Amino acid sequence: MIVSETVDLGIADKPDELIRLFGVDQAWYDYSNAEHKLWQRLHTRQSALLEGRAAGEFLDGIHALDLHGDGIPDFEVLSEKLLALTGWRVIPVAGLIPDEAFFGMLAARLFPAARFLRREDQLDYISEPDIFHDVFGHVPMLTNPVFADYLQAYGAGGLRAMGFGALDQLARLYWYTVEFGLIETSDGLRIYGSGIVSSPSETQYAVESAVPNRIRFDLKRVMRTLYEIDDLQKSYFVIRSYGELFEATGQDFGPIYRSLAGAETIPSDGRIADDILV
Repeated sequence: MIVSETVDLGIADKPDELIRLFGVDQAWYDYSNAEHKLWQRLHTRQSALLEGRAAGEFLDGIHALDLHGDGIPDFEVLSEKLLALTGWRVIPVAGLIPDEAFFGMLAARLFPAARFLRREDQLDYISEPDIFHDVFGHVPMLTNPVFADYLQAYGAGGLRAMGFGALDQLARLYWYTVEFGLIETSDGLRIYGSGIVSSPSETQYAVESAVPNRIRFDLKRVMRTLYEIDDLQKSYFVIRSYGELFEATGQDFGPIYRSLAGAETIPSDGRIADDILV
């Protein structure tokens, strides 16, 4: 959801103002029967692929929120359930929003989600996140208390990063965890990132293909690594617990940004000597 635009930083810690400026009416009753049926198709297809591949916490979130594919979810109903579980709400937005607004919302435990659904001819891929990506892909993990705290800490860290000129590094962290993260479990590798769990091709590729690198999560390594926007990922970073993410994000990033100043970026398919392959 990050874009290179700016807003007044003075509103970043004012959630009501952020909602007023960037929130929209979901207008749930305006969705057509065709849109609800398309959501059902997307949900049914993706759910069939997730058993044995998705993290248990993601699947638990699907059940806790009753995201069972009956039709496009009502954000108000979804928010009531999330509030009771982890204190988060889902805020409908028109599309991509400026960096400060995005970080500010996350820091206030507000998840900005697109209200529009992809078209029939975009069934397999859409370049801009839609409601299926945002709600089916992201929101279930917000039922997990540790991951929910991580995403809030990420938002707060994003506001601090604005002053360091370090948005590229922070965007890579989001990409390789929230969007394309893998976790190592006693049952094997599992997916939890939204970009994977909402994509049929990436769901299978991320855990079964011999092509991509699967590298033990290291914060600085992640922040230096380029990523693929319109293709399957060349590398994934594997955590051992969501607590590992929270601990990495809870520290002062200032020294990290300074240590990375001038450091060369690593290609999306690159390996370095310190990598631990999983």
